[in-house]
Amino acid sequence: MQRKKTATRRKREWFDDAAFWRDFYPYMFPETRFANTPAQIQKVLALTTPGGKTALDLCCGPGRCAIALAQAGFAVTGVDKTRWLLDKARARARAAKVKVAWIEMDMRDFVRPDAYDLALSMFTSFGYFDDKTQDMAVLRNIFASLRPGGVFLIDITGKERIAKVLQPTMAEVLPDGTLLVQRHEIYDDWTRLRNEWILLRNGRAKSYKFHHTLYSGQEMKDRLAQAGFADVQLYGTLDGDAYGPDALRLIAVARKRGTIAAI
Repeated sequence: MQRKKTATRRKREWFDDAAFWRDFYPYMFPETRFANTPAQIQKVLALTTPGGKTALDLCCGPGRCAIALAQAGFAVTGVDKTRWLLDKARARARAAKVKVAWIEMDMRDFVRPDAYDLALSMFTSFGYFDDKTQDMAVLRNIFASLRPGGVFLIDITGKERIAKVLQPTMAEVLPDGTLLVQRHEIYDDWTRLRNEWILLRNGRAKSYKFHHTLYSGQEMKDRLAQAGFADVQLYGTLDGDAYGPDALRLIAVARKRGTIAAI
C-alpha cells in the first residue's frame, strides 16, 4: 500500500512549464525512439537481472519504458508530474493493450515502501531541481520503494561526456525543417549546466531556458551509496560496456541489500 504523503507546496521550476514538453515532444520522442525501446528494455533487464516482476518507471514521461516493461510481463507503475505527458502515456498504453498504473506526482514526494523489484530513471530525467540537495531525497525514496534485493538503474549523460563534447552554441535542422539552436553554459563550479533551446519555425522563434545538475561516474556512485545502495556498477552503454572518458552514457546499476522473504 502506498504511504500517504502530503505533496509539498513548492515554487514553480522550469520543468513545471507544460509548454516546454509540448513544443519539444516531437524531437525528444520521435516514433523511432518508441520503436527502439523494447530492445533497450531487454538490455536493461540483462544488466539488472531483477528478482521479480514489479517495476517503477520514475519520470516516465509519455510511457516509453513503462509500456515496454508491461509488454515484457511486469506490473508497472509510471510516475510523472506533467499531466500532458501522462495523457500521452495513457493513450499509448491503450493502443498497446497493456495496463500500467499511472501516477501524477513529483518524484520528490513519491515513495511506496518495499514495493518494487526494479526501478528505472531513464533519458537524463534526474538533477532538474534548483536545490541540488533534493536529488538525494529522490534516491532515498527510490531505495525505500525497492524490495530487499531490488535493483535500480539510472541513465544520464555523464559529466565526463559533457566536458568532452560540449559546445557553447549548437544548431541543427530537425526532420520537419525546424531549426533548433542550443546554447549551453557550465556554472556553479562545474556542477550545473544551463541551457537555452530556441525553435525557429515558420518565421517565428520560441525560447526555453532550463538547467540540471551534472554528475561524474564517481559522484553518482557516491550518492547512490549515501542513499543506502550497495554493489554499484557503472556502465557506458546499455550493452554493458565499461564506463570511461569515451562513454556515451552514464548508467549506474545499484542494488538494495537483502533477500525477499518466501511467501
